[in-house]
Amino acid sequence: MKVLVFSISVGSLLMANLALAACPSGSETLFFCNTQKGNKQLEVCDAGKTISYSFGKKGQKPELAIAVPRSKASTWQWQGIGRYMSYSVNIPNSDYNYNVFWSVDRVTEEHAIEAGVNVEKKGKLLTTLLCQEKGLINNLEGVDLKPAE
Repeated sequence: MKVLVFSISVGSLLMANLALAACPSGSETLFFCNTQKGNKQLEVCDAGKTISYSFGKKGQKPELAIAVPRSKASTWQWQGIGRYMSYSVNIPNSDYNYNVFWSVDRVTEEHAIEAGVNVEKKGKLLTTLLCQEKGLINNLEGVDLKPAE
């Protein structure tokens, strides 16, 4: 009976870790959020030599998990001009590009934040998935990647 209790406890811990969707040990979370629709999570991790992107339902194996060499990923960094302070990272995958973004409207009193991912195929926007503000992690500012074209 003690073995069964231990197995259930270990299983519960593993599921809790899946639900948190933390970047692997030795890598930095550049971005994490829960989507507004579909009860899904998206995450971008910096493992030094690679940048990874994962997307899927909470507590389950990701629907999409890709890692690209750092030299293939790119970033857009706010230049200090304009109403919207914004940062993004592009993760290419064959004909697709995952543009993970974070932006804040500096002029409004609410300082409304918009964050999510633009999914593109051959340069054409297929969809945009927006994030919930609650639980959002944004470390895109200052990321050391080549500038986006």
